Amino acid sequence: MDLKWFRVPKDIVFGDGTLEYLSTLEGKRAILVTGGSSMKRFGFLDQAKAYLEKAGMEVTIFDGVEPNPSVETVVAGAKAMLEFEPEWVVAIGGGSALDAAKIMWAFYEHPELKFEDIIEPGSLPKLRNKAKFVAIPSTSGTASEITAFSVITDVANHIKYPIVSYEITPDIAILDPQLPAKMPPHITANTGMDVLAHAIEAWVSISATSYTDPIALEAIKLVFDKLPAAYENGADMEARKDMHNASTLAGMAFTNASLGLVHSLAHKIGGEFGITHGLTNAILMPYIVQYNRTATDKVEKLEKLLGIEDLPQAIKELNMKLNIPLTFKEVTEVEINEDKFLEVLDRMSKNAFEDPCTLTNPRSSSPEDVAMIYKSAFYGEDMK
Repeated sequence: MDLKWFRVPKDIVFGDGTLEYLSTLEGKRAILVTGGSSMKRFGFLDQAKAYLEKAGMEVTIFDGVEPNPSVETVVAGAKAMLEFEPEWVVAIGGGSALDAAKIMWAFYEHPELKFEDIIEPGSLPKLRNKAKFVAIPSTSGTASEITAFSVITDVANHIKYPIVSYEITPDIAILDPQLPAKMPPHITANTGMDVLAHAIEAWVSISATSYTDPIALEAIKLVFDKLPAAYENGADMEARKDMHNASTLAGMAFTNASLGLVHSLAHKIGGEFGITHGLTNAILMPYIVQYNRTATDKVEKLEKLLGIEDLPQAIKELNMKLNIPLTFKEVTEVEINEDKFLEVLDRMSKNAFEDPCTLTNPRSSSPEDVAMIYKSAFYGEDMK
């Protein structure tokens, strides 16, 4: 039996002011999971708490989820849930907060689990025995609000693990564009390029279907059309709405078609150097599109649909509009010096090749090919 799935949250609520939808939930207790201070600083955390209290719930907050959520943070959050016993887990913030909350929820439902038990795709047991999950993204990028994915960092071993299970697909996604409207330009750029990576990788994935292709294509079009406007003028709410929708559309596509080498490589170099995920994807994308085009006609098909001649070059030009460097050696947010890069290259390449996202890349690869891609993206050399 050739069984395939197309799964997204039961409810996707979108539009201005839809944070208020929290006031319609039914239950006794809810826990809000969030990251740094931005949701509190801009008042969204207090609003969410007030709406849940309006629904008649007792509310507690678990905050401080770091940009690359660690196994330790997940364990701490699960412990807080076990003590509070919520019926709703409400994650609000960037993709890291949403990703962390998903696995906290899993450990809350199944306290006997250890992190190594859930690394293999589909290894999570059934959830929703104790609580349901609401995801409210504050960035237009990761699409964690819609996906069966979570990325958690093993700090000790410098590895990011993508956890994949339809069980962690949220029950409700709330897409209120007022939240991402507060993003500064560089985060708008990085998260927006994450959207493009999700959509392009879903488009060329060997698991792409007639269900995922139209959604991926629409997301790609929206990014090329609207990301520069959202970057240049954060108050452009039309661009913000379109990018927020593009993020979720791309998430619908990749959670059902999976991803490819862009994300495999991004997960591992991110684990080694702490470079922002969306920035990593933006740098890697042109080189991996070049690498993949020899194995699929869908790159050329996409170019024709978009009316462009060279997709890798178009991605580089978009990066330049967003002040994103074209190589890893030019990155300034963290130090990636040549000696350290070459020192970890073999280990990083092996780990990236073994990443689950590699399985659906259109071109078969090897650790040696992965190392070649990493070097191209470090030095700025075209792939063949």
